[in-house]
Order: sequence, then C-alpha cells, then structure tokens
Amino acid sequence: MARESTLKRDAAADPTSSVQDYLAAIYDLGSTGAAVISARLAKHMAISAPAVTEAIQRLARGGYVKVGRHKELTLTPKGREIAEMTARRHRLLERWLTDTLGLDWIDAHEEAHRLEHAISPRVENRLAELLGMPSTCPHGNPIPGMAKPRSVEPFPLAQAKEGATVIIERITEEAEADKKLLEHLWRHDIRPGRKLTITEVAPWAGTITAASDGRSITLGLPAAAKLWVYTHSERG
Repeated sequence: MARESTLKRDAAADPTSSVQDYLAAIYDLGSTGAAVISARLAKHMAISAPAVTEAIQRLARGGYVKVGRHKELTLTPKGREIAEMTARRHRLLERWLTDTLGLDWIDAHEEAHRLEHAISPRVENRLAELLGMPSTCPHGNPIPGMAKPRSVEPFPLAQAKEGATVIIERITEEAEADKKLLEHLWRHDIRPGRKLTITEVAPWAGTITAASDGRSITLGLPAAAKLWVYTHSERG
C-alpha cells in the first residue's frame, strides 16, 4: 500500500518519523478506551499485518510500548511523551489549516500529517499562541498540553437510544482516518457541538439515524461508534 511504502521510506531515512507515526496511532486508538491490538492498528494505518507486527517488535525493543498478555499495546512513559508531542502538533496544524487557511476537514487532516514531523518546538509554540491556545482540534479531540475541554461523560453515538437528544463531543482520530466517513460527516454538517436527535436505531439493519436542523443522517453502527457524544442535559 502507498502509506506502507511511505512509512518504509521514512524508516530508512528518518526512523524517528516512523516511530512517531506508530506511537501517535496507538495513542489515538487508545483514546476511546478500547484495547489497541496489532490488527486494529494495521487497519487504522492501512498497513499490512506483518509490517505492523515487525514494527511493534521494534517499538517494544526500543522501550516505546509494552505488549500485554492478550497482545494489547500500551505506551510506556517514553512512548507516550513522543505520541503526545506528535498529536499536539498534528491537532494544532489541523486547527491552523481550517481556521486560518480555510481548508476543509479532509484536506486539513492529510496536510497536517505531512507537516507534523517538520515543525520545530519553537514553531509549535508560536502556532499555539497564534491560534489562541485552543483546547481541541477542529474534530473536537483534545490537544495535549492545552487547557482541558469542559468535562462531560461522552459515549459512542452507536450506543445512543432512540428518541434521545445528544451533542457531538468529538469525531475520533479513528473516524478521521476513514476518508469516506469524514467526507460524509462534512457533507452533512456533523460537527463538534452539533445537537442530534436520534430518530431511529435499527440493529437489524446495523444503522442509526439522527436529525439535526431539519437534516437527517444515517450511519452504520461501526461508523457511529467512532463519533462520541454526550447527553443534551449535560450542556452548560
């Protein structure tokens, strides 16, 4: 795959960039609380399973990750520090690319991935200041090192009950990696802070339907699980 070959080139020319990519992916996947295993990591990064297995072995030897008894991956303090740095730069860049340059979500996500390894700590800090020290990226994901967003009790949209009113808290990095899903959400104006009313939950069809401002969107339950929401009553 194209991304796999790119990562291999990065690993040959600049191992740090490749390490950052893997650690950031583990960090992103772990943000939902679900166990991160190699199969899930391979799918998220669009890389073959053997390549991911080999990379995990290198990361473990380097002291970046620990592999649990059930093959779950956990970042070590060393690995988490690098992952948070990469996530911070990526999410700041997404905010700059959307808020200042006017790119849409899809282009901003792709461009941020290209740029995140190239900026220095000095540029990173100036960018944060320029943007007003934002607490989240445009998709609602927290930016490490910034003030924490207002505390809510989010849960996957796929778990929402029919008739409930919920508010989008964030569109996870796992959803961002799915370009077609991101495009679908963009077209239907699904944003953090958007209020949704659940009009139908159809487990027999594997879908959930919600309405917002007179518009309706239907998502498969696996896709809806990548969007996190909170109940309308929690809104401050």
